[in-house]
Amino acid sequence: MKNGSRFPEKEIWKVAYQTLEGLSKLHEQNIIHRDIKAANIFFHNGDAKIGDLNVAKHLKDAFTVTQTGTPYYASPEVWNEEPYNYKSDIWSLGCVLYEMCMLKPPFRAENAEGLYKKIQTGVYDKISSIYTKALSDFIGKCLTLDQKKRSTAKELLSLPVMLELKDNISVLDSC
Repeated sequence: MKNGSRFPEKEIWKVAYQTLEGLSKLHEQNIIHRDIKAANIFFHNGDAKIGDLNVAKHLKDAFTVTQTGTPYYASPEVWNEEPYNYKSDIWSLGCVLYEMCMLKPPFRAENAEGLYKKIQTGVYDKISSIYTKALSDFIGKCLTLDQKKRSTAKELLSLPVMLELKDNISVLDSC
């Protein structure tokens, strides 16, 4: 891909689907990744794979409070030093997918305090109109401010758009 050119939508959907499948498997094992970001999604034979589990944590309880990860991708609950769970990984995935669309993170600031404030509002620029409303809505589900209302990996994988991707993933392999 040329520097500065946008990712094709089908490639973004493929990354979303395959990353969610990986997160779902981790979450089923009570493991939270805690550092989902563009640099930790690797491609092997055209497939997206989650890597760098250095700060991953096995959850013995439903929540953890240790602040870790990359600030631009950290969920509001991590920034607030509140208990968080697997849904924090979903927020981070939403940031990655947004970045694939817009070639920049959804929340940007000159300093940590400014970034904190932007993330706490949950307000980000709309994705480019070259992408479908379905993709914009999907990213919005990931970037839901209230973690209680944010979808799990399993819930996102059960959406009609994801079920269709599952049935047609071989078509996307030409990405």
